[in-house]
Amino acid sequence: MDGKLLAWAFRVKPWRRGRLPALWLFSDPARLPDPRAAILCLPRGRAGVVLRGAASELARATARLCRARRIALAIAGDWRLAWHLQAGLHLPSRHARWRGRGRPRFLTAAAHSAAELRRARRIGAQLVFLSPVFPTASHPGAAALGVLRWVALASRVRLAVAALGGLDGRRARRLPRRHCAGLAAITALGGAPPNG
Repeated sequence: MDGKLLAWAFRVKPWRRGRLPALWLFSDPARLPDPRAAILCLPRGRAGVVLRGAASELARATARLCRARRIALAIAGDWRLAWHLQAGLHLPSRHARWRGRGRPRFLTAAAHSAAELRRARRIGAQLVFLSPVFPTASHPGAAALGVLRWVALASRVRLAVAALGGLDGRRARRLPRRHCAGLAAITALGGAPPNG
């Protein structure tokens, strides 16, 4: 768990009841398929989890753990499971729009371009994860946005935009807080609990 990343995320904006947190852990089918150990390291009541590609049994166990620790949970791409677990819904960028019934607890979206940011705004996402800011192990060899392009994109939309992709405490400091509503990571938040 990257302590510098945690500290930076808490300075992004104050956490308030009813608002989405500024710190997010993403699960990953290859690198962090079971996020429960990492969730135990997240600060109680001040973080969120986006669960991707998990079987329903793991999703139910993750939802119980998140409720116990007052951690926001978004299920990626499966509005039925999100509704069943009373969780938020996260829409990957490949989803053109949300077609579910009712309204999820909250809605987040992924974006990699200006067009995808506009789409996220149109569907009513409360938070959009713009990525990848930096080169990332999730997509080796893929082009990263870089800080300047990330800021240019995030500053042009009236939407809460969080940074994702290759983040750690050192790199996060390069992002201006006035344009960054949150930080998300896999590796930097998926480590073992600190000693003591």
